[in-house]
Amino acid sequence: MAATQKTYGLSLFDAARSIGVTFEEEAHPQDKYVTINGLRLHYLDWGKEGNPPMLLLHGGAQTAHSWDFVGLSFRSRYHVYALDQRGHGDSDWSSDGAYNLEDHQKDIAGVVDALGLRKFVLVGLSMGGRNSFVYTANHLDQVAALVVVDVGPETRVEGTSRIQEFTSGPSEFDSLDEVVERVLQYDPRRARDQIMGSVQHNLRQRPDGKWTWNYDRRRNMGSGFRREQRDIEEAWALVRKITCPTLIVRGGESDVFAKDIAERMQRAIPNAQLVTVPKAGHRVSGDNPVAFERELRDFLRGLQR
Repeated sequence: MAATQKTYGLSLFDAARSIGVTFEEEAHPQDKYVTINGLRLHYLDWGKEGNPPMLLLHGGAQTAHSWDFVGLSFRSRYHVYALDQRGHGDSDWSSDGAYNLEDHQKDIAGVVDALGLRKFVLVGLSMGGRNSFVYTANHLDQVAALVVVDVGPETRVEGTSRIQEFTSGPSEFDSLDEVVERVLQYDPRRARDQIMGSVQHNLRQRPDGKWTWNYDRRRNMGSGFRREQRDIEEAWALVRKITCPTLIVRGGESDVFAKDIAERMQRAIPNAQLVTVPKAGHRVSGDNPVAFERELRDFLRGLQR
């Protein structure tokens, strides 16, 4: 069954064309589910069968649909899966608010096993990026290549505080336009039509007509950015274990991922590249999807040489 395509804003294909995202054919992903650790997790299966696998992990307070441009663009060469991580999108919410790093790691391991993924490309942004590099460090034989987007073992307080302020704000809205205005105030880099087309997937409409966020707001207690020094040191130790080809992506205007931390992370991984995407903040693949696509495509082509 194809993923439900809502009609607010531009269609996915028109939005992709309008900003210059390249793709070979118009195709929608399939909505699929797998039960892992007692939770029914939703993922988008972009296909295609027989292609090398690619698993995409979104950031906190986002959904699998935040990767729609990537799924559309890369499905011709990869079998692309985009996961709604626990407490997000159409995946189950944890009854006891279990959203710690360890909970996510168990979910990812379960999904990888259930889908039979081997030697796959793992791509993660923000929370998904942290989950990705931790998973890779602990499963060196499974991940063929790693892409970490705008996150590292350490993050900048000013950026993480701004994210926390946004995600802890109003939880209900009278209209989609109200949500779009709030998103524009937080991140003015994207066009209104693009925001209208994408934000719908981050919302649920209640029976009374009001809109609310499509993620469990309790997740901020378990998976926030702020870490104790011991956790930071452990994260650096995990990064140093990674041996697969790795692309580290930083938004040129990011207030979350500092340039010196990104460079230190590159030095810590033997086979790592670091790229900076201009005109992009923390949400790199959404702020400048064309440049992100180009950097990801160049990295993946380099693996085949």
